[in-house]
Amino acid sequence: MRKIALMALLSLPIFAGFFPQTVHTSVKSVNNNTITLSKKFPINGMSGVVIHNYGNDLTAITTRLTQTSDGSVSLVNTNILHHENLPTIKTAIAPKDKVIGGYLYENVLLLAPDADTYAKITSQHNKTWIHPDLFALYLSVEGEDKPTKENLSHFARKYQIGLIYIVRKNSAVLLDPISGKIVSQKSMKGLPAQGAFPFYMRFEQIDSSWFGSDDVKGNYYDTMQSL
Repeated sequence: MRKIALMALLSLPIFAGFFPQTVHTSVKSVNNNTITLSKKFPINGMSGVVIHNYGNDLTAITTRLTQTSDGSVSLVNTNILHHENLPTIKTAIAPKDKVIGGYLYENVLLLAPDADTYAKITSQHNKTWIHPDLFALYLSVEGEDKPTKENLSHFARKYQIGLIYIVRKNSAVLLDPISGKIVSQKSMKGLPAQGAFPFYMRFEQIDSSWFGSDDVKGNYYDTMQSL
């Protein structure tokens, strides 16, 4: 029985707790579109970045990648640099390029049903918390009234956010906004029966119309379940 228990412990992911840990590895080989890492990420759905060394102490992040459901790695078709006056990096991924899995996972946007839940969660974890007011302002500027995987991905790339902490009904999940996949989940108790729509923020609502006439209503938990 002791041997079985020990084997079970050894088979667990290498990270403990709710938050996956950042992983440092490298590209082992590249064969057309098949990329092999020296060490796999601890969980499928994690995204990462590739860092190329150009010599003379010059390095740069060249591309993003994500670990898929079968444990293989695929490139994510998103630009690293997001400025119209800067050139797009076109360096091909190569063996020995460094890879950071879970890049910026310390920077977390929390979508919660109310202020009490938000305060409780942020006090429990030592993370760089991105306040949902910033995301609400972003949605307003973009003319959108609720979060989607698409606008969360755009927001995360623009503001250097690694994870979206989403409080659902009786549970919480971590969404990697680059891969669009859930990388961790757990049950939660003591949540309010209803939540502020579309999520807790210090604005009364998101103004998603040009003339401020929209009165958008919806259900917090239904919206979070769709992400």
